[in-house]
Amino acid sequence: MTLWQPDPALIHRPAYLSLADQIARAIHDGRLANGTRLPTHRRLADDLKLSVQTVSRAYEELIRRGLISGEVGRGSFVQTQRREPEPPYIPERLGEVIDLSILKPVCEPMHLERLKQALGWLSENLPASSALSFRPNMVFPRHRAVAVEWLKLCGLDASPQNISLTNGATAGMTVALMSVAPPGSTVATEAIGHHTLIPLARYLGFNLEGLPIDGNGLIPEALDEACRLSDIRAVFVQPSVINPTATLMDATRREQIAAVARKHDIAIIENDVLGPLVEGRPPAVAAFAPERTLYVTSFTKIVVPGLRIGYLAVPDRYVAAVANRHLVSNWMATPMVAEIATRWVNDGTAMELVNWQRGALRRRQEIAAEVLTGVDYRCHRDGLHLWLELPGDRAEESFVAQARLRGVAIAPGTSFRIADTSWHPAIRISLGSTTEGELRAGLSVVAKLLLGDPEHLLLAI
Repeated sequence: MTLWQPDPALIHRPAYLSLADQIARAIHDGRLANGTRLPTHRRLADDLKLSVQTVSRAYEELIRRGLISGEVGRGSFVQTQRREPEPPYIPERLGEVIDLSILKPVCEPMHLERLKQALGWLSENLPASSALSFRPNMVFPRHRAVAVEWLKLCGLDASPQNISLTNGATAGMTVALMSVAPPGSTVATEAIGHHTLIPLARYLGFNLEGLPIDGNGLIPEALDEACRLSDIRAVFVQPSVINPTATLMDATRREQIAAVARKHDIAIIENDVLGPLVEGRPPAVAAFAPERTLYVTSFTKIVVPGLRIGYLAVPDRYVAAVANRHLVSNWMATPMVAEIATRWVNDGTAMELVNWQRGALRRRQEIAAEVLTGVDYRCHRDGLHLWLELPGDRAEESFVAQARLRGVAIAPGTSFRIADTSWHPAIRISLGSTTEGELRAGLSVVAKLLLGDPEHLLLAI
């Protein structure tokens, strides 16, 4: 057992969280090595003049964070080996939790009714090819032609043969990464970026290099330097508000990123799942470098979550690679969902719902501005979330845990940390995942935690 011991003078209420944070910092700093056996609950309670219950809750919190493991009959041990990352959102909504952790659009009964109507139409108009064919080229030519029109609304010119239909953005970005980043290669991205990139890099066998960002997104000079010093094969960017920090990259920066990619002959993967939702945005990065950009967009976050379909537009050089990797990973997008998306693009329903979503999100951004008066955070009026850097006296894990104890789930910023560069403890708050009343109540809890005494929460110990 290590000589390191928590400092009782640094323990404040809630005591179990304070104790857990001390032990977590010791693990992160290397003062508690992997495999170290921790004191028994009773011994540590006696040493710190705390209740056994408090120590037990602290150990449970550390197990939840993946920092220690408890073995029946043997004790508790530091566990710092790599493990499966936890998603930033709570896996299921239980009880009276106000869930501001999962990023989703505003949904009302109207959305369900629209889908029911679409399914009714589909039952009478389902083409035989969508129900009976195994060959993507037999199913999707008509859908690709319609996709061209939707991509124009996203600011992108593409030909049908360069478009793949995917089962949403995650499938699209996975196929794109498989197509340009073979095992052992390196992909650059923002230091605070997409939370699935870290596990994807591990599963697909490529390396991930997080690069510095500023208030305008990825810094071109940082990408240029990384390309000179490392064997970068591609850069993954989210330039239009969907990134965790809610940044809208301006046109000049997009052009600069494209120029660096062209200089070093690397691919660009552009994740643009909000598409036409963001009004007045600059042209897509793909518009500045069409010969090397794999462009991903989808309908789930701007139309309705159940419309799990997207488009992956790629230059000629990647068409064959994308088609092959899509076949082995997905075979093809779900034809019946594609039928609904195509109909909705054709008859204007998709854009109607996008416009509705924009208005709903702007109302929620106004609620956030009202409730969080005096709090500094980043947002965009057409964005689904806000990014809030915590004051220096607030530990991120403790803040998320205290909000959860008050019935509000928020996403920890560390879920999006690709590199330590540009990092400051933060939280992401989704604005579309609840009713407006719940949103107001949940934001009020966050505001009170931020503006009040960090030791205000009193729990029995």
